[in-house]
Amino acid sequence: MMETKTKTSEKKGKIYRIAGPVVVAIGIDAKMYDVVHVGKEGLMGEVIQIDGDKSIIQVYEDTTGLTPGEPVITTGAPLSVFLGPGLLTSIYDGIQRPLPVLMDKMGDFIKRGVSALGLDLEKKWKFTPTAKKGDAVSGGDIIGFVQETETVKHSILVPYGVEGKIKDIKAGEYTVTENIGIVDGGEELKLAHYWPIRVPRKSRAKLLPEIPLVTGQRVLDSLFPLAKGGVAAIPGPFGAGKTVTQQSLAKWADADIVVYIGCGERGNEMTEVLSEFPHLIDPKTGKALMNRTVLIANTSNMPVAAREASIYTGITIAEYFRDMGYSVALMADSTSRWAEAMREISSRLEEMPGEEGYPAYLSTKLAEFYERAGRVTPLGTDKEGSVTIIGAVSPPGGDFSEPVTQNTLRVTKAFWALDAKLAQRRHFPSINWLNSYSLYNKTLNPWFEENVSSEWPKIVEKFMKLLQEEEKLQEIVQLVGSDALPEKEQAILEVARLIREYFLQQNAFHEVDTYCEPKKTYRLMKTILHFSDKAEEALERGVAVNPIINTTAKNKIADVKFEKDYETLLNEIEKEMDKEFDSLE
Repeated sequence: MMETKTKTSEKKGKIYRIAGPVVVAIGIDAKMYDVVHVGKEGLMGEVIQIDGDKSIIQVYEDTTGLTPGEPVITTGAPLSVFLGPGLLTSIYDGIQRPLPVLMDKMGDFIKRGVSALGLDLEKKWKFTPTAKKGDAVSGGDIIGFVQETETVKHSILVPYGVEGKIKDIKAGEYTVTENIGIVDGGEELKLAHYWPIRVPRKSRAKLLPEIPLVTGQRVLDSLFPLAKGGVAAIPGPFGAGKTVTQQSLAKWADADIVVYIGCGERGNEMTEVLSEFPHLIDPKTGKALMNRTVLIANTSNMPVAAREASIYTGITIAEYFRDMGYSVALMADSTSRWAEAMREISSRLEEMPGEEGYPAYLSTKLAEFYERAGRVTPLGTDKEGSVTIIGAVSPPGGDFSEPVTQNTLRVTKAFWALDAKLAQRRHFPSINWLNSYSLYNKTLNPWFEENVSSEWPKIVEKFMKLLQEEEKLQEIVQLVGSDALPEKEQAILEVARLIREYFLQQNAFHEVDTYCEPKKTYRLMKTILHFSDKAEEALERGVAVNPIINTTAKNKIADVKFEKDYETLLNEIEKEMDKEFDSLE
């Protein structure tokens, strides 16, 4: 469970007032954000406000049955996460209690006052040191590693605040609480350490977002790319495909570690995630995807205060793996439920409400969370590490003007707007190409030019232009029909149709089409634009538009999405197109 050593001189207070998850205590000598145990059952809570001798506590468990006068004990330590080997493959609740352990203790329903540590204290890990006796070390330095799963090597970090020369360090098998070494100042080194969840972990330098997080989703990688260490928001109404999109990203994104936070989602949706993830195969290694995944589940029927903490739990774990030099993708599903938890606690505290009842500090809290993303040089290694945040937003009724979406827009640089109408037309991923945007295009273009093609920026720009022109023309088509349009505009509509149906649509459940590498994305774009150029040339030499639209070679592009040997097929399609256009009079 997320707490550190208890003060030796505990001061016991008592409950003065109770308002749902908010409890007022008197007689405890607590600091802001200290963890406390409330009532006879020792319910876990956190001090969020101090008013004279009164401490206002948000309790992470159901407070039903608590009465004034029951004891309150402070631990003297902030809410912290236990970081070390054993995090990967784990499924936690919002305050890092392992759900499988809780289920073994009490069955399917979590009882109050139960505690369980985030890491297994009995399991022994084979530690191999990389530092030696006499080496000078400080907080964040890597002193060795443990092979945590088949695919991930877990680096052991020196805790912050520890500094000096290593007096002793030995290889061997240890539990997370046993000493693996000691520094000359007397501080002991262990496999695991605690970190307060509301404090960002330090790094040596922050780097520019110049490398893309390749997602394998054509619409994202081409039109709205995301940088490693960047932030993206996926807003969309119910049923638009947020969860499926995030699961596809978790499986295919170019990240070493995945942290998935189910924050306030419905129980049945979270059950699907928890039952499917352990069976997913990692396409990169052929092993279980859970080998590099941490799941945090805090469903909508769990205590509201723990939902507010779950986001910080997830980002702290992500930063920890970043400090080892890993690229981490964090999925937060959804930040709207997190904001609703803040709204509920704020109202219990009788704070002045902001827009739509959300607290006035909503934008600050969102900014603080997203600011913890970034591509960095960690303290203890020259390897780059990054945390990329992809936050789902669930605006009521799909209204993007509501406060959570608008405040998220201010701090995220990639906006992937999901559209219920596209989902109803079975167009997936249902990302609206007219409402979405990415501010990473310019910084990422040099990478695409170097690693994919020098034509990448020009082709992407042309695609967006064609889709925007189609939108304008569709308004006229609805009034007078497509036949009334000039022939050039009719050809543009046909090219835009190819882009929508043959390029933007992607089948998340097809073995091949579920992932599209950037080179394949580029070749598909290139072939569609080849048809566009040929159509333009034919119109200029006087060919009627109907024979152009009725050519058949272009329709074969749709089948290439499902084939691995795309290069050969697309070359053949382009040759067939050339023949067809040469024969048109």
